[in-house]
Amino acid sequence: MPGRIFTDVRPDTERNGTEGTLVEILAFGVQADERPLIEEAFAGDHDVRCLDVFLNEDTAPIAAGYEIVSTSVNAVLDHRVLQTLAAGGTQLIAQRSTGFNNIDLDVAERLGLTVARVSHYSPYSVAEFAWTLAMAVNRRIVRASNRTRDFDFRLDGLMGRDLRGRTAGVLGTGRIGEAFTRIAHGFGMELLGWDVTENPACLDLGMRYVDKDRLLAEADLVSLHVPLMPATHHLLDATALQAMKDDAILVNSSRGGLIDTEALVTELRAGRFTGVGLDVYEAEAGLFFLDKSLEVVEDDTLARLVTFPNVVVTSHQAYYTRDAVGQIVQATLRNVLDHLAGRRGENVLVPRAAG
Repeated sequence: MPGRIFTDVRPDTERNGTEGTLVEILAFGVQADERPLIEEAFAGDHDVRCLDVFLNEDTAPIAAGYEIVSTSVNAVLDHRVLQTLAAGGTQLIAQRSTGFNNIDLDVAERLGLTVARVSHYSPYSVAEFAWTLAMAVNRRIVRASNRTRDFDFRLDGLMGRDLRGRTAGVLGTGRIGEAFTRIAHGFGMELLGWDVTENPACLDLGMRYVDKDRLLAEADLVSLHVPLMPATHHLLDATALQAMKDDAILVNSSRGGLIDTEALVTELRAGRFTGVGLDVYEAEAGLFFLDKSLEVVEDDTLARLVTFPNVVVTSHQAYYTRDAVGQIVQATLRNVLDHLAGRRGENVLVPRAAG
């Protein structure tokens, strides 16, 4: 059975100083490592039913009767799903992620659904993982590990390069981009940044802000740390990818839609780039976080992408540390308590309907 069902809905007038019935929250897409953190956080406040299935059109009817639904980043909350939730009595959607490009906020507002997210959590989780990908492709770690498993200890094809003295280009210098920049500074790299607003902390580290074209042309390592929105969709399109150095390293630990994957495959087939590390993929919904090892994956682009020896693809795990997930869960709990108390917290994207 996916998830543990709690049936304790006895009246409670002492918890959190609120009156009424103990509320049960339905949480979709809960990973095995995440469940005990969620259950521990909500214990003593409200009960939570954790499901390992993701919220989509097929699973939305399960939420009937639940006032509060918590979702993961790979949920699909389009107009059909939102209509089903609203019809079933859901009032709050508490998403356990910073990104919310998977939610049709306009439809949610029309339906009177309150939507909240997690505005921030440990930036080091993602920044450190982005560097893990960069170093893995630079030093050919996956290839080396696979060889040694077969007792092949040759060094042919494993040569990397020092990063000290080379140039890191950081697209997006918010909390995560800043953390990534601090690590790059520790490596002794030159720093180029691109953002709508300059980060004083990055400037203090010696970062020079330039336009995107110059950054792509000069950077030996390019890392993406911007949110996905219409203005940033395919931020790295065919033209942008062609502007990069032939031997550059590209890392994306933000959102898959920032890169035109078809264009990236074209560049890789032409023999470009020292390495590409991707923790996200623009068509990852319905694939990532699931076991597809016994199925035929029909996504030809992804199938081609993972065959390149200089590409490492992971399944959207950059945020997945105990520290970060713990902060995400605590923020989600605050969002739930704010909703039940009639407060509008800092994480609200669509406020409670008037009246």
